[in-house]
Amino acid sequence: MQQLEPQTFASWAEPIDMLYACHSKVKSFCKQLQILPDYLEKNGVNQAVKNDVQQILNYFNISAPLHHEDEEDDFFPELIKVQPQAQAEVDELERQHVHLHKNWDDLSAQLEDLLAGKRENVDRDLIERFVAGYDVQLPLKNRFLS
Repeated sequence: MQQLEPQTFASWAEPIDMLYACHSKVKSFCKQLQILPDYLEKNGVNQAVKNDVQQILNYFNISAPLHHEDEEDDFFPELIKVQPQAQAEVDELERQHVHLHKNWDDLSAQLEDLLAGKRENVDRDLIERFVAGYDVQLPLKNRFLS
């Protein structure tokens, strides 16, 4: 099930590159989530699914919240210093973080149940709602990074 793509490596020495790398990972994991329901219908819950779902859970349970925290604590305040006119958009991004986390809580519960053998599918609408949140957020963030 895993989609192999070229890997790019970013380091903390280049924090903007690190933000782009995180956004790239989000896009990749969102693509995997979108194909998951059809894959499950055809193949069921197999080891490939379990491996991929565990990676997705790890990323959105650990890395994504830390990434949002970094943005809110470090990047957004610095952005406002140099672009005060961006305040309304930053406020919106922070509100979106709350919705992203709520949507993730709902979706991750189903993914955890999938791994535990308590279910054999994942709600497609829940996945689309989660992915749609990032579809709105990432272009806005990336505009600030360029």
